[in-house]
Amino acid sequence: MASHADRPIFVIGCPRSGTTLLQLMLHSHRRIAIPAETRFLLPAYTARGQFGDLRDTGNRRALAEWITGRKETKFRDLGLDAERVNRAIVDGPPSLGSAVGAVFRAYADRFDKPRWGDKRPSYTKHVGKLVRMFPDAQFVHLVRDGRDCVASLQEMPWYKHDVYHAISVWREAIDDGRRLAARLGPDAYYELQYERLVANPMDELTRLCEYLGEDYDPAMTEPQDIARRTVPRQKRWHERTRTAVNAGRVGSWSCRLQPWEIGLAESAFGDRLAEYGYETSDAPRPSTAQLARLAKTATHRRMAFRKAELRERWQRRHEPNPVQSLLPTHQLTP
Repeated sequence: MASHADRPIFVIGCPRSGTTLLQLMLHSHRRIAIPAETRFLLPAYTARGQFGDLRDTGNRRALAEWITGRKETKFRDLGLDAERVNRAIVDGPPSLGSAVGAVFRAYADRFDKPRWGDKRPSYTKHVGKLVRMFPDAQFVHLVRDGRDCVASLQEMPWYKHDVYHAISVWREAIDDGRRLAARLGPDAYYELQYERLVANPMDELTRLCEYLGEDYDPAMTEPQDIARRTVPRQKRWHERTRTAVNAGRVGSWSCRLQPWEIGLAESAFGDRLAEYGYETSDAPRPSTAQLARLAKTATHRRMAFRKAELRERWQRRHEPNPVQSLLPTHQLTP
C-alpha cells in the first residue's frame, strides 16, 4: 500500500450533490490537484481492448494520442502540453492505469503538487473499475438531501430525463454508497454531507483531511477564488461556486418541487432520508400509477446496468494487459 501522499482521490456522489464545490475545495489544498470532470478515464477503460498489447511502444503511443487528442474529452481544459503527456505515457509502464495516471500526475505537476485526484458523479457506479486501475485509491462520497438533488437535476439544461429517473439516481447513489462502505472499509471510503459541509466548512474539511492523511489547509474554505478562475461562465449551474460557501440552497426543494414530486421522492427514498437526518414533509402519498411508473423506471435502469456488467465481464476476459497502474511512487513527468 502506498503512503497517503501517493493515493489518488476520487470524488463521487449523486449529480447536483455539490461534488464540484468539493472538488474546488480539495484543489485549493496546497498538496492536492483535482481538475473538473475530465471525461477520458472511463472511456479509455471501456476502449482498452482496441489498443492491443501495451508492451508495444506503438500501441502506447496510439493510446496516448487517443487520450490527448479526442474532442469528446476535456483534456484541453487541463492546460497540459499534449506531446509531453504523450511522451510520458509512451515512456511509462505498459498498463492502462499507468497511462491515465500519467495524465493526472502531469496535471498535479503543473501546480507543483504531489497528489492528484478526479471528480465525476457517475464514478459512483464504476468504483470497481477505478479500484482495478488504482487499488490504493481513496473515495470521498458527498451526500445531499435527495429532494434537493432531484429539484436541481430537473433544472439542468443538460439533464434529459424525468423526475422518475432523477429520484432513481439519488436512491441508487445512496445504495451504492452503502455497499462501497462495507466493501472498501474506512481506509478507502469516506462519506460527508453537503449540508454540514456548507454550514461548517472548517470542521468538515478538517475531518476529511484526517481521512486523506493530509494536514488541513485553510485555503480549502475559500474555493470561490479558484472557481472564479476555472469555472466557465457558460456553466450557469455552477455560478454559486464563485461566491463564498453558504447554506442558501439547503432545503430549497420545498419551493422547487411540486407536492406530488415531494411525496413520490419521500416514498421512494424511505429510511434513507432519516438515516442522514433529513426530515420528511406532509406531502401527499403518491398514487398507484406514480409508484408503478417509478418501479418501471427503476427496473429498466437495473436491466441496463446488468447488461453493462455482462459486457464488462466479457471485456475482462479479453483485455490484452493488466490494467493496474504501475507508476512508481512520487513519479513526476519529465
